[in-house]
Amino acid sequence: MELSLIGLQNAGKTSLVNVVAILADAFAPFSSFCPQTGGYSEDMIPTVGFNMRKVTKGNVTIKLWDLGGQPRFRSIYVVDAADHENIWISRGELHDLLSKPSLSGIPLLVLGNKIDKPEALTKQDLTEAMGLRTISDREVCCFMISCKNSTNIDSVIDWLVKHSKSKS
Repeated sequence: MELSLIGLQNAGKTSLVNVVAILADAFAPFSSFCPQTGGYSEDMIPTVGFNMRKVTKGNVTIKLWDLGGQPRFRSIYVVDAADHENIWISRGELHDLLSKPSLSGIPLLVLGNKIDKPEALTKQDLTEAMGLRTISDREVCCFMISCKNSTNIDSVIDWLVKHSKSKS
């Protein structure tokens, strides 16, 4: 299974890739991003181009492509749930992406990141703000996560593994 992690800059895509890799015990920490832990870092450097990590859980191998947040790379979806100013931009980008024929019917996983921040939206508010209930041509799932605290990352991995089996 190959997945593209897409979202606005600073949504937490690189942090998610690193935390998933650590929790899945796939590889050693990604030292170029966070030398101490390989996972979450407050001082994460924005991705230029892309990063790729392989994550293995059981007999499922997932390639996570972290595409930079620049508009030319945006094309599947991590949202900064605490960034109220940019939520509408993120909604527009997501719905533009979903209108592409090549992505028709592909299940959608939306991750509301940074729930460790007090100003983060609730799952219900994020679902509303992102217009997820209006999407009817595919399965839509939303998890609220924190890469910083590894909150709900196991649920994300389980969802990915489940969908790798059903779409093989």
